[in-house]
Amino acid sequence: MVTVSDQAQIVAMRQAMVSNQLRTNAVSDSRLVAAMGRVPREAFLPLTVAGLAYRDTALPLGSGRAANVPIATGRLLNEAKLTPTDVVLLVGAAGGYTAAVLAELAAKVVALESDAALLAIATRALAGDDRVAIVSGPLENGHAPGAPYDLIVIDGAIPQVPQALIDQLAIGGRLVTGIVDRGVTRLCAGRRSAGGFGLVDFADVDCVVLPGFAAPKQFVF
Repeated sequence: MVTVSDQAQIVAMRQAMVSNQLRTNAVSDSRLVAAMGRVPREAFLPLTVAGLAYRDTALPLGSGRAANVPIATGRLLNEAKLTPTDVVLLVGAAGGYTAAVLAELAAKVVALESDAALLAIATRALAGDDRVAIVSGPLENGHAPGAPYDLIVIDGAIPQVPQALIDQLAIGGRLVTGIVDRGVTRLCAGRRSAGGFGLVDFADVDCVVLPGFAAPKQFVF
């Protein structure tokens, strides 16, 4: 049972995350900061780690998965330049926290997750929220039935962005992701144009690695 004292402590930790992790690290979108200050991250985590929800570290979720570091998620969403009319695909929804934050800022969120245990957490935590559609499937394939998307958020680091995801972006659509480059994770943002897709890194930030994505092919001379 959560007491009034416990609840007050949780709220204090959430506000400390906003003040000490987000505001001091270039998360400048006031709407995003407010949303991350409202959404109870602990509700989207397994009970074993819920008490650690506001630490500035990745949290183990089981099956080799981890919840992304709050600052990594915050920087990705800040760079996404969210608008109230955006239709968003979230790749790597985990327990649904980032989907809940996105739902505060966008028109519709399709939350894609491949792990059955995490899907169960997200389904329970987001029950009744008709702004979010939770879907199951391989992360690298995206969710074509919901395309085209104005924005794709990959809440973790991958070796490269698959063509399948690029194809699901609307022309002019944006994509934010972590990229693993020789063992280092960088946050990147890109946009699809009629002529192709480009990706530019904007921050070196620790970011959890998502499973199932193929590494870039190496040239053989």
